[in-house]
Amino acid sequence: MALFTFGKRCTSHTDHDMNVLFICTHNRCRSIISEAITQQLSEGLIEARSAGSQPSGQVHPLTLTYLAKHGFDTDGLTSQSWDEFADFAPDVVITVCDTAAQETCPLYFTDTLVLHWGMADPSKISGDPNIVASAFGACIMQVKARARNLHDIAKLGLSGDAMHHALRNLIEP
Repeated sequence: MALFTFGKRCTSHTDHDMNVLFICTHNRCRSIISEAITQQLSEGLIEARSAGSQPSGQVHPLTLTYLAKHGFDTDGLTSQSWDEFADFAPDVVITVCDTAAQETCPLYFTDTLVLHWGMADPSKISGDPNIVASAFGACIMQVKARARNLHDIAKLGLSGDAMHHALRNLIEP
């Protein structure tokens, strides 16, 4: 189930149709996966970035391993604070962990649409390598489906209330 909080759309923009910031508390796995996949599948329509409220400072090594195994570029992926994105002006902030969804976003995101896409954290799975691989694979497939939906909305070239309406009606896979 998606949780939406709506504000007005930021007016600052880049060359992309949609700016998306994925947030997870530690910015080491799910938000990184979301950034990499959305950026690669967006065909240049979406500028995707990720950040954390309490970043770990490093991307979980298996995040990079499994992204690469699934054909996604991992160059430049870093764990960073949401404070580094005060000038990014996202059209939508998407929290991907329940902890981040409960946190109050910084003031510079006050007028930004916030969407929650909770998903299981594959980096918390340990033990049997097949189970770990399956958990990362499931997360990657879930993000791919969601990124395609975002891409479809970005292709429409919507802005403001129309974009909010489309995102509000986004059906999660």
